[in-house]
Amino acid sequence: MQESDGLRRRKPLKEKNEEKEQNDRDVEDDAFDSSKSSWAPGTFWFTRVLFLRFLGFIYFTAFFVALQQNIPLIGKDGILPASKHMLMYENYFKNGVWQRLQACPTLLWFVDRNDIDWWLSAMAYAGLVISAFLIAFGASNIFMMFTLWVLYHSIVNVGQTWYGFGWESQLLETGFLAIFFCPLLNLKPYPKNTPTSKVVIYGYLWLIFRIMIGAGLIKIRGDKCWRDLTCMNYHYQTQPVPNPISYFLHQSPNVIHKLETAGNHIIELIVPFFLILPRKLRMLAGALQILFQVILIISGNLSFLNWLTILPSICCFDDASLSWMFSTKSKVEVSRIICMNDIESHRKKRSFSSKFRSFVNFLLFCLITYLSIPVVMNILSSRQAMNRSFDSLRIVNTYGAFGSVTKTRTEVILQGTYDNNPNSDDAVWLEYEFKCKPGNITRRPCIISPYHYRLDWLMWFAAFQNAESNPWFIRLIAKLLENDPNVTKLIENNPFANGKPPKFIRAEHYKYQFTKIGSNAARDGKWWRRKKIGSYLPPVNMKMLEGYLKSRGFDVPRLN
Repeated sequence: MQESDGLRRRKPLKEKNEEKEQNDRDVEDDAFDSSKSSWAPGTFWFTRVLFLRFLGFIYFTAFFVALQQNIPLIGKDGILPASKHMLMYENYFKNGVWQRLQACPTLLWFVDRNDIDWWLSAMAYAGLVISAFLIAFGASNIFMMFTLWVLYHSIVNVGQTWYGFGWESQLLETGFLAIFFCPLLNLKPYPKNTPTSKVVIYGYLWLIFRIMIGAGLIKIRGDKCWRDLTCMNYHYQTQPVPNPISYFLHQSPNVIHKLETAGNHIIELIVPFFLILPRKLRMLAGALQILFQVILIISGNLSFLNWLTILPSICCFDDASLSWMFSTKSKVEVSRIICMNDIESHRKKRSFSSKFRSFVNFLLFCLITYLSIPVVMNILSSRQAMNRSFDSLRIVNTYGAFGSVTKTRTEVILQGTYDNNPNSDDAVWLEYEFKCKPGNITRRPCIISPYHYRLDWLMWFAAFQNAESNPWFIRLIAKLLENDPNVTKLIENNPFANGKPPKFIRAEHYKYQFTKIGSNAARDGKWWRRKKIGSYLPPVNMKMLEGYLKSRGFDVPRLN
């Protein structure tokens, strides 16, 4: 009798469980049906997965560049050691680490700087591992995204002029917003309790708007050639690191160059306003922006800048427009989550975690709004600054590119000699060849995007100035005079690699131009023709640089 009563007591519970399971199956069936039909716009589950994979790729590239180049550039014995840069902050802020951390946010304040090379590599390796996870799974959580952001911040803020490019701040801003894209701990691509934040989606739309408008306005305000539609007559030849396609594009008819310049203005000054229009026009804006960046990737080596600029444009697309890219299994899973969320919303029951996420999103909205004030003021100003950060964490920044376009290309060519008398007409000078920047006129322009040779880019900037304006340049000469093994890894061809270092090094200034397609020079395999302008730096040896190096706090090596 008691056993029978017990069975009767358990029967309702069993029926309840069966009913719940049946309801779950019904919801899943509904989800499967919805995966076959058209998706309702307005959700961003697939958008987040695609975005995180692409962001992982950008982070991976950035940390790989850091791993390959940080030791010779900012290592303990690098061209511009990070430790000496940090010492400057220590001497200025003597009241404690907090002030230094505010002025120069980096984890390196908390480590022994005698081991700075190890820590620079360790941060790069950690960044590579986490970003590889993003690529593989399209998923992350707040702690992983925060770690990536802090690691890259720690490198950029001690990177000095080597990390002085606008895309470093752009990656940090993109990475900061991505922290709030993800759940707290969950590492599933579709965390059912964490729908994609609309505040982050609109934050990225605001980012791409600022990037494009900033770039468009700085051009119109900065150089007459953008207004008379002639800038593209020069850009392909004079950009920092041309590629083989640049060679052919440069020689397009003038009418094509005018259309390119006009098209640039449309993309940067008109299309961004589509982002605040209805969904289809917003998607059109995203597609045009992505196409524009792909064209820029094809036409030159602008590091990972254009790849990075594609990222916020992904947020112009919702699940309804991206579902074709994902498997049926993924679509069923997301459909089921959407259905369950709809059921919970109809019940008007919100969990504590949901309410807390809404509060955090509200705070994020307030923060972005507040930090955008100086950015908007800068955009509206006739004295618009390009690629500027208004806070040390670089959360909201102003951007711009090619506010002026150089009309002629000049290159600094380094040469070394074993001769004791460098001024002799009989002295034999051998040229150093860099990884990617123009040098040997018969070498085909390289294709490296999204990789970034930082030294090659700085050599492009150096050609506009003089040697005394670039302390890193004098330090580079000193490193080459001792055949420093780390620094010479940044050079494609060191003519003194298998012997003693040169006794003297000089820098010559040349004007470079593309050869004409079909010309005799082109048929001879020459991509460039060059003409010497003059001396950039007269012949120097280590003894002549000794006073300068000591005044900068650098050790002077003793050469045999």
